[in-house]
Amino acid sequence: MVPVTTTQIHSRPSLTIIGGGPGGYEAAMVAAKLGAAVTIVESKGMGGSAVLTDVVPSKTLIATADSMRRASGASGLGVELGDEPARADMRVANRRLLALASEQSNDIRRGLERSGVRIVIGQGRLVGPTTVEAVTESGTEIIESENVLIATGASPRELPTAVPDGERIFNWTQVYSLTEVPEHMIVVGSGVTGAEFASAYNQLGAKVSLVSSRDRVLPGEDPDAAVVLEEAFVEDGVNLVSKTRAESVERTADGVRVQLTGGRILEGSHCLVAVGGIPNTAGLGLEEAGVKLKDSGHIAVDGVSRTSVPGVYAAGDCTGVFALASVAAMQGRVAVAHLLGDAVKPFQPHLVTSNIFTSPEIATVGVTEEQVASGKYQADILKLDLSTNPRAKMQNVTRGFVKIFARKGSGTVIGGVVVAPRASELIYSLALAVSQRLHVDDLANTYTVYPSISGSISEAARRLHVHL
Repeated sequence: MVPVTTTQIHSRPSLTIIGGGPGGYEAAMVAAKLGAAVTIVESKGMGGSAVLTDVVPSKTLIATADSMRRASGASGLGVELGDEPARADMRVANRRLLALASEQSNDIRRGLERSGVRIVIGQGRLVGPTTVEAVTESGTEIIESENVLIATGASPRELPTAVPDGERIFNWTQVYSLTEVPEHMIVVGSGVTGAEFASAYNQLGAKVSLVSSRDRVLPGEDPDAAVVLEEAFVEDGVNLVSKTRAESVERTADGVRVQLTGGRILEGSHCLVAVGGIPNTAGLGLEEAGVKLKDSGHIAVDGVSRTSVPGVYAAGDCTGVFALASVAAMQGRVAVAHLLGDAVKPFQPHLVTSNIFTSPEIATVGVTEEQVASGKYQADILKLDLSTNPRAKMQNVTRGFVKIFARKGSGTVIGGVVVAPRASELIYSLALAVSQRLHVDDLANTYTVYPSISGSISEAARRLHVHL
């Protein structure tokens, strides 16, 4: 008989978390610091998919690709690297990224243990409003607590006619088994994940075809940024296949065949299917416990991460708010602050900062061009190309821009876009301006280093100054 144990915690506030990704482990750290008794149930390892198979591995691969980009462009800066072109060793690159993912997971586990968080490696599910069943290798444990946080993330969406096999047809968690740069990688899906991998494999030396169902890549992002990325793709030799869908992907004797709508066929050596994710909410006992789900399968939450059941909260990709690790972490922290009675600010979607790790990177915060065009916000918009920036010229950066959205009439910064190398670092000043409701003059009157890419942010703000 499988042993069953029951854990009850009554002496101090208690929280059980299902899922050890950013939403779960960030919440656990904060709750433990605030004095709660915390148990976290995770099936794969601390950090969850974000650390083990998604964000950390993919961005480490992209770092390798970025090194290839800089090496290939070194001659334009007067650097000679020899007669042989730079070459990516996928065995070394993938070994390194998997080791980094494991190391990061272990770091998170040690941090949780130092904070007094109890870790249970197993499958968790609700068997009551705030009762969690954890199935582990040694048996089944019933954990009773005052509150529960669901942070189970999402998994790659799979097409029934394009089933990944981990050898020729991949989802985004499987590509790290490659031992050589693909001869021809066909990427199905031109959203963030598809664009990032298309950019990375192109920089690593693969021939890349990117299949998009829309008329441009990154259909949900800033249109000016998407144009810059498309131009970069075309210049770098990426084959853009637009306004079509992949009906099926099948293996051939030495590669893959992708059947597109309209009868067109693409043949390549490998195929990466990146058509979105599905929430990991099935089999968790949510509906039985009364937790309301959306039609998409995501957990419905409010601004402080509450579900429809008192005491049950949810954070991260399983809520469908934003598929970003930073948002998952913020939702988890907000949930803990609310359930423990700490000072809490409800989650504010318009303050979210995001980055697309293509080449060049695309970073955004706050109000979008689409929202201004629709009339939801009234804003003055200033776009400044990096072609005039002295540091960009020195670094041989030929693509990119800074764009600032200022509220019409007041000059308050309400949004921004940066397209540039390391845009993920440059966007912080604009994110700070948006979150703190700074005026364009606050940005303009803050000293920047000369020369610097960030100088273009200050210059764009100066051009938005309103003379009184």
